Amino acid sequence: MEILEQYGNIPIDYSTILHHFGNLKSPKDKISKLEKSGELIRLKKGKYLVANNIRNNPPSTELIANHLYGPSYVSFETALSFHGMIPEIVYVIKSSITKRRKSFKTPFGLFEYISVPEKYYSIGIKQHVMHDNYAFIMASPEKALCDLIITSKGLRFQSKKALRKYLLEDLRIDFENTGNMNSEIFREANEYGSKKKELSLLYQLF
Repeated sequence: MEILEQYGNIPIDYSTILHHFGNLKSPKDKISKLEKSGELIRLKKGKYLVANNIRNNPPSTELIANHLYGPSYVSFETALSFHGMIPEIVYVIKSSITKRRKSFKTPFGLFEYISVPEKYYSIGIKQHVMHDNYAFIMASPEKALCDLIITSKGLRFQSKKALRKYLLEDLRIDFENTGNMNSEIFREANEYGSKKKELSLLYQLF
């Protein structure tokens, strides 16, 4: 369907779809039929993605994450995996947000949103443009590490040695990919985030 094709893999809300069918006698019924036929895939109430056979690009879980609940940015293990910092395949798409914590189960996987301090939120995040036709916001490797440490309950370190052990053995961080780490992000995160001792050790380690 050409009307929907224009949105590609960008999630769209109910009001946007309704606008296109406003001239019909029952636009809501039309949207319901599109969902039942599989032309629209429901992500959550009021938020949809165009079906595989209509959109031009494959689904992007990072892009979905940005649109599902926000403003938010992709972070934690999801971002570390994207940046090639950890070897594991990540099955839960995790993001940071300043609102309350939430999770959404969708046809494209489980999306989790974890709260971080408001003043800390904007540090070390960047827009990634993919294939010149869509973009999403994601944490840098440095910010993803900070997010993971400050939001993990009971995670405390007394020394750089203990922190390094955690990064190597628990997260399996590839230290060969850490040569270009921006320590300034650790410093800024330490200024506005919680767990200042741990973030200070992270700054010293890199």
